[in-house]
Amino acid sequence: MSDRYTVISADCHAGADLLDYKPYLEKRHHDDFDAWAATYVNPYEDLLADTADRNWNSERRVTELAADGIVAEVVFPNTIPPFFPSASLMAPAPTREEFEQRWAGLRAHNRWLADFCSLAPGRRAGVAQILLNDVDEAVKEIRRVKAEGLTGGILLPGAPPGSGVPELYSASYDPIWAVCEELDVPVNHHGGSASPPLGDEPAARAVFMVETTWFSHRALWHLMFGGAFRRHPGLKLVLTEQGSGWIPGVVEMLDYYHDRLVAAATKAVGATAATAESKFGAGLAASMGRGPSEVWRDNCCVGASFMRPHEVPLRHRIGLDKIMWGCDYPHDEGTTPYSREGLRIAYAGLAREEVAAMAGGNAARVYGFDLALLDRLAAVHGPTVEEIAEPLKEVPAAATSPAFAPGGSVRVW
Repeated sequence: MSDRYTVISADCHAGADLLDYKPYLEKRHHDDFDAWAATYVNPYEDLLADTADRNWNSERRVTELAADGIVAEVVFPNTIPPFFPSASLMAPAPTREEFEQRWAGLRAHNRWLADFCSLAPGRRAGVAQILLNDVDEAVKEIRRVKAEGLTGGILLPGAPPGSGVPELYSASYDPIWAVCEELDVPVNHHGGSASPPLGDEPAARAVFMVETTWFSHRALWHLMFGGAFRRHPGLKLVLTEQGSGWIPGVVEMLDYYHDRLVAAATKAVGATAATAESKFGAGLAASMGRGPSEVWRDNCCVGASFMRPHEVPLRHRIGLDKIMWGCDYPHDEGTTPYSREGLRIAYAGLAREEVAAMAGGNAARVYGFDLALLDRLAAVHGPTVEEIAEPLKEVPAAATSPAFAPGGSVRVW
């Protein structure tokens, strides 16, 4: 048995430099791309800084992650795809007029990502992007990116109020769930991707911080109560960078409402006067199937980015086989270059097999990484078991990740 951990970050971000997307667009979009790029003003300071190339400089990225003890990564988007007003993770849903160009932009990103992942064979699981406006096109793209070798699954866009697309519990998305089940493609829902626009008032940023994770959590109960997992029992849902401490309480709450509605509807069968609650629950058991806690156990995982110490005592209630640590490279809130310290502050004192599962084993299983390959890399770059077992006594002065924030409590939503 190796004396080092094989660390896989289940949450990293990448994308091409703006103009480098052009070769990945179909030629019929090149003139429009030139016009768009000529007037585009990037809204993100980190994508204009001298460190922006961490998003697309493969050699730099491999070197920095390896120095941080990380040998593989799940790669979510970060930079601006063609024809988008902002990063696609946060961009509003396209209008009918924008739809074709936005799809072209996402396909360009997916093509670029496949090439980017190929530069570090076996070390990157790229997460492809889709739109929900056209389910048939989404299914075609899922098949295409799977064939191109992207193993990170798809990024499920949010459907915030006012988005103009059906809510995620809608059966209209069944073809997407079906192809993901068929091809063993994880469905990833990333924090920050489902909030409605809040405007430019001074309080908007604070309100966003309070509400953004809740809006991302909604995908969990939408798919559960919508019956997606009953109709597609092999479907895998991963909730990433949304924290993890909220999960036990929310799943218990969902069980409560599920049981209450199903029980009321069952008792009302044959009764002359049904209660309002029984009407709400009518058909739920048949359409949903298993209860929320069973669905969580069988179908769901959490990308627990920079897992914080107050979340760790809940690991058995969340499920040790569900938790996938992530460093969030190259974001400021990520743990790089202090990921060893981030692992220590969370996992020091835990059993070796527990740390191995959360730090890399679970991600290898969910995303299909070859552990034999990664174990060989970890034998050189991975943090030692002894190192991670040592409690962190002093937070690095330059650390900016919430993983190192003092105090903290378990979120209830």
